[in-house]
Amino acid sequence: MAAGPRWRERLFALYFLSHIPITLLIDLQALLPAGIYPQGLTELLEWYVTTFRDPLMLQPPEWFKAFVYCEAFLQLPFFPVAGYAFLKGGCRWIRTPAIIYSTHVATTLFAIFTHILFHDFSKSELLGPQTLRERLTLLSVYVPYLLIPLLILFTMLYNPYYRHPEKRKRK
Repeated sequence: MAAGPRWRERLFALYFLSHIPITLLIDLQALLPAGIYPQGLTELLEWYVTTFRDPLMLQPPEWFKAFVYCEAFLQLPFFPVAGYAFLKGGCRWIRTPAIIYSTHVATTLFAIFTHILFHDFSKSELLGPQTLRERLTLLSVYVPYLLIPLLILFTMLYNPYYRHPEKRKRK
């Protein structure tokens, strides 16, 4: 494999493997009943919500819960598979699943960005971002979860290594 995409594969492996504990310990708190998580993790989530003014995590609207369900049941099982493929490197079979994953995640992030930028949070029980600066600060938390999937997508679509099918050995 060409040396060019190897740094990207390592970045992708780190992204997917680090996403496992984030999903299990933080993101799923938006779905599961209170009291399941240890106090330290719930306090960490409350600190995040207060610091970045992100009411989506403590009072998730139904559409956001749907995204978290997708994360739990579709993405979470994919994370170790993708982590393995990109850590090993040169696994062309990851191309199609990575394209599906990255387009799904990019689509959900556009909806989240739109909500953060344009929703009137003044009517929310939890204080959401009010000023443009607060909205941009909150967006900065979500931006890597858009940029890395877009980089995955473009790598899978345009990198010559991943575009060409594997040659199978004939028996």
